Amino acid sequence: MQDLTQAQFQAALAAADDASATAHERAEMLMEIAVGLQSRPKSAQQLHDAISLYRRALDLAPVDAPLLRARIGARLGTALQALPDPEGISLPQALECLQGALVEFESRGRSEEAAETLLNIGLVQQSLCASGRARIQDAIGSYHKALRTFTRETHAQEFALLHNNLAIAYLSIPASDERARTREALAVQSFEEVLKVINLVDHPSEYAMIQNNLGNALQYASSGHPLQNNLRALAAYDEALRVRNQRDTPVEYANTIANKANVLRNLPRDACIEGDAAGAADPAATALALYREAEQIFRRSGDPHRAGIVAEYACDIEMELTQRRALAN
Repeated sequence: MQDLTQAQFQAALAAADDASATAHERAEMLMEIAVGLQSRPKSAQQLHDAISLYRRALDLAPVDAPLLRARIGARLGTALQALPDPEGISLPQALECLQGALVEFESRGRSEEAAETLLNIGLVQQSLCASGRARIQDAIGSYHKALRTFTRETHAQEFALLHNNLAIAYLSIPASDERARTREALAVQSFEEVLKVINLVDHPSEYAMIQNNLGNALQYASSGHPLQNNLRALAAYDEALRVRNQRDTPVEYANTIANKANVLRNLPRDACIEGDAAGAADPAATALALYREAEQIFRRSGDPHRAGIVAEYACDIEMELTQRRALAN
């Protein structure tokens, strides 16, 4: 496959000089070959080759073909976005390409082209936030603009992706102002919107991931109803555990049961937990068992850091339970 794609790349470069085709035709052909290289790259080199073809296509594309140039530029932006970028150069270039393409799509292109470009702009902006080169609010704004076109009824997959990204963006903003509680509620709402599209039967892995993330958002939300949120979080984790199990997804399973234990350890002893026979089980004792199980899985998977964290939590609960027994006696 590597030899084939390299042969395609060389053939594309040769065809770019074919005088029997118009510049417009050659630019389109180079773009299509580049898309093929980019779609399932086996190495970073294939992405570099695709970028080279996109740049050559832009050189060939006539100035009086603005939509073609925008489509090539948007594709170039996504290739730069996917490129490993240890020096932090590719992402700003990707953003520039995407924003340039968006101007044309909004004035001449289809609404879906503009929305897809906005989605990708949001992804790049969100990535640039880590280095302080973009604001997370800009990414959120891009996602909301894309949702004007990518609705649940017409573009379910894009709708789900946008709401998942929105939830992550909301939760990434430090809770240091009076709007923090609103953002947390919006994150929960966005995860719930994703679950209107992603279901257990058709998308089990994604369903489990979103339910786990929803549980985390509920658990740590600054709410006036913490018990209600925690019980909703437990229900979300239990939904994730319909998919995640020790045999098939041990690390994901351990993550979810550790998250569930975090909720249980903070519940009052008399909390009514769905599925708990007559409320007999002490939430702290259940949390202890889950922490110990998660610890063993993390150690077996070669993650001593997370194993150590849950082991510390387990020790804290053991001390608490010991003190309770001493007081009872």
